[in-house]
Amino acid sequence: MASDPRKLKPSELCRLLNSTPLGEVISERQLYRHRQRAGARIGDNKTVDLLRYCAWMHVVRHTPRTTNGVDPYDAMKERARARNAALALAGRDIGELPEVDNPDRKDRASRDFRYFCETYFPLTFHLAWSPDHIKVIEKIEQAVVHGGLFALAMARGSGKSSIAEVACIWAVLYGHRNFVCLIGSDEGHACDMLDSIKTELDSNELLLADFPEVCFPIQALDGISNRANGQLYKGKRTQIGWTAKEVVLPTIEGSSASGAIIKVAGLTGRIRGMKFKRPDGRTVRPSLVVLDDPQTDESARSLSQCANRESILAGAVLGLAGPGKKISGIMPCTVIRPGDMADNILDRNRHPEWNGERTKMVYAFPKNDTLWERYAEIRAEGMRGGDGGEAATEFYRQNQAAMDEGAVIAWQERFNYDELSAIQHAMNLKLQDEAAFFAEYQNQPLPAETVVDGMLKPEEVARKINRMDRGLVSIGANHLTAFIDVQQKLLFYVVTAWEDDYTGYVIDYGCYPDQQRPYFTLREARQTLSSEATGSGLEGSIYAGLESLTSKLLDREWQRDDGAAMRIGRCLIDANWGQSTDVVYQFCRQSKHAAVIIPSHGRFVGASSLPFSEYRRRPGDRVGLNWRIPNVAGKRAIRHVVYDTNWWKSFINARLQVAMGDRGCLSLFGTNAETHRMLAEHLTSEYFVKTEARGRSVDEWKQRPEQPDNHWFDCLVGSAVAASMQGVILPGIEGTAEIRKERMSFSEMQKRRRNQ
Repeated sequence: MASDPRKLKPSELCRLLNSTPLGEVISERQLYRHRQRAGARIGDNKTVDLLRYCAWMHVVRHTPRTTNGVDPYDAMKERARARNAALALAGRDIGELPEVDNPDRKDRASRDFRYFCETYFPLTFHLAWSPDHIKVIEKIEQAVVHGGLFALAMARGSGKSSIAEVACIWAVLYGHRNFVCLIGSDEGHACDMLDSIKTELDSNELLLADFPEVCFPIQALDGISNRANGQLYKGKRTQIGWTAKEVVLPTIEGSSASGAIIKVAGLTGRIRGMKFKRPDGRTVRPSLVVLDDPQTDESARSLSQCANRESILAGAVLGLAGPGKKISGIMPCTVIRPGDMADNILDRNRHPEWNGERTKMVYAFPKNDTLWERYAEIRAEGMRGGDGGEAATEFYRQNQAAMDEGAVIAWQERFNYDELSAIQHAMNLKLQDEAAFFAEYQNQPLPAETVVDGMLKPEEVARKINRMDRGLVSIGANHLTAFIDVQQKLLFYVVTAWEDDYTGYVIDYGCYPDQQRPYFTLREARQTLSSEATGSGLEGSIYAGLESLTSKLLDREWQRDDGAAMRIGRCLIDANWGQSTDVVYQFCRQSKHAAVIIPSHGRFVGASSLPFSEYRRRPGDRVGLNWRIPNVAGKRAIRHVVYDTNWWKSFINARLQVAMGDRGCLSLFGTNAETHRMLAEHLTSEYFVKTEARGRSVDEWKQRPEQPDNHWFDCLVGSAVAASMQGVILPGIEGTAEIRKERMSFSEMQKRRRNQ
């Protein structure tokens, strides 16, 4: 055709098409009808409509109606097939891209992240920035463009997550980063962030105006992700991806965002090895990671979960870029409790690489407490009366100058329509729930719970280090004991050295199989007993594990710091776990260390229970300080020890509270308290409640719901029981020594029985 059909009017196009050799008369009405059949909508982009129609008409006009030797029906089917193929091909092509609406605006925003936020997202960032916002925006810009890690904690509702999402969009649109990974506390959280980003790319008219190379192909999908696989631009696939967990921006020649990837993952999910294979065969890895609130309320209450997430962050996340490359990172977070993951990451002394920035809603509270107390009373009365706080607001209006004196607020523009200032808004939040205010808005949460008298904090336990090497016995220690706690997946153990007065030293602890990492939970164990003993059942794997572990502990000569070699004198093995009881007894009976090891059973002896001191002793029983070895082997043909867990847990708790250097103190090996964080959590995983019944008071120990693992606590308790069995005595405690019954003849026994 001599003329460009894209520039013709419908009537001119009809005349042009009717002039073809095989043409037939076609009207404008038929043209519009054909356009509708081709999938075009009248009133939309006419260029696209006409091109679609021309492609279809070209095939129709130039396909022979009759062919010699060919069935007319087959020819008709071929024409229909060719017509449908041409229509499908034309319908997949998005046509010409619109021109950039404002190139100068687009160019300026490439270098100024704040200007990008203000220009393209006016509905999201409609309030004036606070000084904290400006500081955060500058640091995010630095991390995206030049690299680095940045963690920020801002008051709830300050827009930290929105800023992080817009930073992702800015990074990929200008090609600052070609692969962005969104990580949340779980995968669902990360998918929510990705949905927000997809909504902006699909519906933001300002982005469409200046970034047609990205947004026009996305909007051409009309929200139908299945169209992405076949989308064409100038006859070439755009390679666009649009799924719930991944977005691949269209590949357009000359586009800075061509082929950029945004992918999501949960922090504890599958992160390692994240990559993307491009159509040209190149493999790309993430170069920017955005972690939005990477912890949950549950994980924040657990030291091991916090430590586990920190280790994932330091290993799997920061290693996403691959060997020899550094990854940039942005982490908007909220401090839930002191010492949680966010609190640790924001600590520049502990993690200086993250450049933590902790902002507050209120930097200084008002000085006039009397007026604010009166305000609180008026507000509470008004709320009960149903006035919605109007009386309190009026009181504040009359005394605003005096009530605001001394207050320093972070964001002056942040207050509700029924409030007069940001100061009033902040004080209302504080009056509503003080604990939530300090956690969510000040990033300085109040202690979640008050430790009762006699209870230790994990950090206090971890700091009780004696600066001795691991496995080295103190010169004053004369006894070595061990305890093995049996679980389905793992065996936990503790080895302790004791002086004669119960001054103790934890010289070694761990688990079998070794997890090769400093922090883990039993539920998250990677190497298990069954994986070590392949082909064995549950009992067989426990038996094999006990055999390997006891050989490691009991065959070893432990060196004392005066050069003497010592061996473990008593090792107790937990036989309480239901499915392991029989196999533990079998192992203790058949082991080459049968003289040293003995099965053990911890018993919960509450205030209403019969105490060990009142048990009726039978001939042959060994009885000690709240433990006894019954002279009843039964069908298992081996004796065992039973002890009062409540009493011995209180005993260990008391030993941990003894100051370093005092007699009866229990301490940990090493020079770094951080290495004992997981042990400290186990040792503080329970709390006691003083209970009175039957005229006596007992500390009844209970498991903390947020700390499910207490296995090393059980091990240390059992190790102390073993020390008592070996003759260790704590001066000042009645009945510390083992009670040994005097020998008597059979006639004397009969005489005593008659006299009773």
